[in-house]
Amino acid sequence: MRRGVIAVATLAFVLLGGDPAAAYLKLGIRVGAGTVTLKWQKFPIRYFVSNASGGGVSATELRDVVNRTFATWDAVPRAEISAEFAGFTAARPNDNDGLTVIGFLNRPQQSRTLGATSFLVDTVTGEIVEAEIFLNSAFDWSVAPSGQPNRFDVESIMLHEVGHLLGLGHSALGETELRSGGRRVLAAEAVMFPIAFSAGSIEGRTLKPDDMAGLADTYPTTAFRRELGSISGRVRKDGRGVLGAHVVAFNLRNGHMVGGFSLNEDGSFVIGGLEPGPHALRVEPLDDGDVESFFDLTLNIDTNFRVKFHDRIIVVPRGGGTSGIEIRVEPK
Repeated sequence: MRRGVIAVATLAFVLLGGDPAAAYLKLGIRVGAGTVTLKWQKFPIRYFVSNASGGGVSATELRDVVNRTFATWDAVPRAEISAEFAGFTAARPNDNDGLTVIGFLNRPQQSRTLGATSFLVDTVTGEIVEAEIFLNSAFDWSVAPSGQPNRFDVESIMLHEVGHLLGLGHSALGETELRSGGRRVLAAEAVMFPIAFSAGSIEGRTLKPDDMAGLADTYPTTAFRRELGSISGRVRKDGRGVLGAHVVAFNLRNGHMVGGFSLNEDGSFVIGGLEPGPHALRVEPLDDGDVESFFDLTLNIDTNFRVKFHDRIIVVPRGGGTSGIEIRVEPK
């Protein structure tokens, strides 16, 4: 088995743009001419918690939060995962010791990163065999039920990091404003949005439809395939495919938003995990955030086009898919 280390920085910036957007991404690696999705293939995931405190939070308090966050992801409908706490350890995240370790590391030089997740993976199958999560103890942290002013909420950031550990990439479903020194989150409809709420906020503790669709699509149960549906098609501009466009499916019955990106040069996209019923489709460029938060910078991501709504409502069938949707966008 060939293995390689793949690191994923969450870019949960302290200082946080633009119009709301939506999409979940799975993490993956290139194998030959294709891409393999990163995912766990053996359950339960056995994780250890470092016995070192950090940022005003004890190891025991951290363990309790980590246990809750795994339970939150485990409770996602139509997804099948499990995890168990294996004990405290003197090991630290990123020790490459064969253990999945979660804990604090002091990283003052990473002045905009609250936490990060890294993996050891089988580079042939995409199986995750080891993962590490660290929270940056250079910041002040809180586990208080209602949060604490000027302290970042451990549960909110850990819920995001465990999403990465399970194989999810970033969602673009959020809105920020530009301020002196950075950007501040105004709203986010996904825990996997790459920028954190301000210190003192606990708004990131609740999974949203975009998060749950991403997990269920990665680890689907039989009910997922039987009860939910999908939309697929292509985004095109000037007769050619658009790579990296957001395609957002808006459920007209309940307001839930789930999306995907066009991930091929031909502009093709698939949005899975959709509830049956009528959906509106919106396509928009990734021009209000850092492209590297979502994609490998070697890819030729196209952001030079205008927002476009599809000209008809798409009805998602139960247990099936609506395909062949073509959305033509115009250059800015």
